[in-house]
Parts: sequence; C-alpha cells; structure tokens
Amino acid sequence: MITIGESELEIMKVLWGAKGPMTSSAISSAVAERNWKKTTIATFLARLVEKGAISAEKQGKLYYYTPLITAKEYRRAQTKNLIMRLYNGSAKDFAVSFFEEQKLSDADMKELRAIFEEKGE
Repeated sequence: MITIGESELEIMKVLWGAKGPMTSSAISSAVAERNWKKTTIATFLARLVEKGAISAEKQGKLYYYTPLITAKEYRRAQTKNLIMRLYNGSAKDFAVSFFEEQKLSDADMKELRAIFEEKGE
C-alpha cells in the first residue's frame, strides 16, 4: 500500500481531477491557494513518483505527471488500513462507530440499506 502524506494528497487530488497528464506549472496553479514554492511542489512530485503513485514523462523540456493509482483505489486501501488499525479488522465495529457519530438523512439511510441488502444476496 502506498502511503501518501497530507500535502501529497492535495497534489493527487489535482491529478485525479485532471482530464490528462499535467505539468508542474499546471499543478502549481491548481494549488495556488497553498502558497507553496515551486521547489516544494517539485519535492512532492518527486516523492509521489518514488512511491509509485504517479508517473513522470518528459516531453521536450517539460515533465507531465499522471496518477498510477485511482482515487477509489487509494480510498479503499486507506479505509482497509483504518479498519485494521483502529477496529482490529472488524468492519462491523467500524460501521457501528461511524453510524453512532453521524447524522444521516433519510435518503442516506435508504441508500445504505440498499447497499447492505445487495451485499447480503
């Protein structure tokens, strides 16, 4: 499983939302509110390449970055890790804890019931 830091995750979210490969300049523009220096973004990109989360392809003078894992794959792995670490692998204990703490709308409850019924088949 790939471990991605919080700041690296911001970069990943930008790449996941892109319609194709992005340059570091385009990524920098997308996270401009963070006021990161170009060297900071370059460090995050290098780490993500090293971890195998993204690829870097040089075209001319520019590198283009593309995610190698999907947001769904990452969320799934992180959820499994959370359940293993905090709930000893018990999805039931996780669900009980989650539902005790959350206010769910009737529509949310209906959707969850449908998912549980589908999984029970």
